[in-house]
Amino acid sequence: MTVPEGRLVAHSPGRRGIWHWYEDHARGTGELARRFAEPWGCGELAYRLGRDHDTGKGSCAWQHGLIEEATTGRKVRRPAHHAAGAFLFAQAARQQPVLTPFASVIEGHHTGLSAWSELSVRLKSLMRDSEEVDEAINRVAEVMPEILDRTCPAVPDWLDPRNKTSVEMLVRMTYSAVVDADRLDTAAHFRAGPLPGPDVSMPELWERYETRRQEALAERRRLKEPSWLDKLREDVYQEALDTSAGEPGVYRLHLPTGAGKTFTGGGFALRHAARHGLRRVIVAVPFISITEQNAAVYRSLLDPAHGPQAVLEHHSAANFEASDLQAARSSSASGDTRRDRKSARPNRWAKLAAENWDAPFIVTTTVRLIESMFGNSPSATRRLHRLANSVIVLDEVQALPDTLLTPILSGLRELVEHYGVTLVLSSATQPELAALNPWQTGLPQRDIVAKPAPLFQQLHRVRYDWRTGPEVTLKSIATEAATHGQALMVVNGTKDASHVHRIWLDDRKENPGTLHLSTRMTGGHRRETIHAAKHRLDAGLDTLLVSTSLIEAGVDLDFPRGYRARSLPESEQQAAGRINREGHRPTEDSIMTVFEPADGLQPQVIYNRCGIAAASRRFGKGLADPDDLGTLRSYYQHRYRLQAGRSSTDPNGATGEAIEALREKLNYPETASRMRMIDNEYSVAVVVVRPQLDQQHRQVVQDAIAQLSSGVPTPETYRTLQDHMASIPQRELETAINAGHAAEIAGDQYEWTGPYHPQRGIEPAP
Repeated sequence: MTVPEGRLVAHSPGRRGIWHWYEDHARGTGELARRFAEPWGCGELAYRLGRDHDTGKGSCAWQHGLIEEATTGRKVRRPAHHAAGAFLFAQAARQQPVLTPFASVIEGHHTGLSAWSELSVRLKSLMRDSEEVDEAINRVAEVMPEILDRTCPAVPDWLDPRNKTSVEMLVRMTYSAVVDADRLDTAAHFRAGPLPGPDVSMPELWERYETRRQEALAERRRLKEPSWLDKLREDVYQEALDTSAGEPGVYRLHLPTGAGKTFTGGGFALRHAARHGLRRVIVAVPFISITEQNAAVYRSLLDPAHGPQAVLEHHSAANFEASDLQAARSSSASGDTRRDRKSARPNRWAKLAAENWDAPFIVTTTVRLIESMFGNSPSATRRLHRLANSVIVLDEVQALPDTLLTPILSGLRELVEHYGVTLVLSSATQPELAALNPWQTGLPQRDIVAKPAPLFQQLHRVRYDWRTGPEVTLKSIATEAATHGQALMVVNGTKDASHVHRIWLDDRKENPGTLHLSTRMTGGHRRETIHAAKHRLDAGLDTLLVSTSLIEAGVDLDFPRGYRARSLPESEQQAAGRINREGHRPTEDSIMTVFEPADGLQPQVIYNRCGIAAASRRFGKGLADPDDLGTLRSYYQHRYRLQAGRSSTDPNGATGEAIEALREKLNYPETASRMRMIDNEYSVAVVVVRPQLDQQHRQVVQDAIAQLSSGVPTPETYRTLQDHMASIPQRELETAINAGHAAEIAGDQYEWTGPYHPQRGIEPAP
């Protein structure tokens, strides 16, 4: 397997037996990167970075190492190949200093974006002594003379070099385009034939959505006479379609629970995308349970009966990139990016689409979206460029963490103003985001439904009752709730939920009508519990359900009576959305009791302290109810005012100004670290093989654990395990390991081997 004289190779022949010639890969990557970056005016810049990203592979040591590895089958350590291209670009960028940081695109195309303060030092060292990279550059120039062209690509007209966060986001977007182009061109070499995928335009997708929606409505009308609520939902939907003709920008979908937010948001997004030539719709939700529910709805309306799917469901827990991490580790010694997997991939399109979001309709989590926007690894950032010219629907937008709001809003503003994004903020409790600095001026927000207040009055379906005082305890409220045939009780933590459930059971082993929900149960267990609650409620059977706040968004249950431990008003309103949800009962009889248990977890311990302070002055007995829109607006403004400008170490929280400062310094690794929305230091996921599973399902989980333990998991491994994961605090995991109740699977992943309650899951530590 020889290489002709004067040829350079980029990748080994693989199973096809054909070398990937260097110039083919370089130019192919450049052309793809150009196409990806043209929408924001960086086509030529991305082409140059993509063309030169592998310049370091021209060195003799790298070429000889790859050829030896391909001919002998033995792994050969080869020198890193990222410095030469970065040096080459930095030289050209001397003409336009604002472009110099883009050298990090090449330098980090395998390892991730570096901090500019560190990379600039390395580049200066190379400028003083370039012997390390000269050989590679000269050898590549023999087959690609154009790399010695010292002209500098132009920057987009809209870029203001003084706006450092704008430069930071442009580097990210261009990095994403180059990384994705590199991976795709490499994959095309190793995989013969095109990948299957949905071949559908946005207008076609919109027509399919509306046709199927109309068919579903017709079937409902055939079975049941439309109610006043059905008519209200249809009026709201039609108004949203009319609004979709508006220009791209920021829109608010402010609808009360039960007004059809999921259908309306999807309809607006698709119609708007079809009208304005946008490429895709991305729906981001805060919880995986909502992701699954929404994805099922959208699949029924958008996926074809046969052929490639149109809807990609991408969870934060279904880590498609993790299997590539192992490959990256094994290839770091060789410098090869080949993914030579023996394991089966039943859906190659879904795997690739999850890596780079090349799908027309994506349902994901907010965690995954923020990771894409602010991560620094190639796997996280690869899909970022797909956000350009798209509609992003942020569902339950009130769940965005206050501590990260400034960088999140700043990043979203960049996407709207410079990358053709339309942003939809969807919630029944709309936060006043314009009160925060990134959105205070020059970014208008338009309402999809012009007058939401009358809708809230029409759909006012509960009466609030407030309970305080030393006599109010978890036991007193639980005892009262048990006197009702059907009641929901939402508390502030897993210990409180377990305590209430024990009170209800009163030492009985189990009761099918007494249910419990928390993250200490596996995803599959929670889904079974929600299904059981819905079935019992529909059948009119006695049903008591105690839950943590996870029930407050996207869980379609309809209780006649509810109790909510004092929290933030948006959480209280969301809990009330599970009471008299369909409006079949008189409002006066549908009571939502907000109580302050003397013995329960206090809200200031787990919720935003500034939010609690702002809420205590406005909501409660003798004050406003949580669904008072005017008071909610004042509450959010006060809450953000209490935090704006504070240090990130302030115990009352901050809105992330310190992270924004890191972005201005182009410190990509530290920004990525600080922007994590799930703090694994305090909460970890463990795999649980529930005793209640039948033998077949137990075997499936055990096989997945074995595959994870072997070090070669596939995306399907993580999908399988997702339903069998529960969350516990880090300190409890450490105690469980010492007690023999948890065993390491691989890395930081553990299997729970201790007790698992059939209704409560992993019991909280005393």
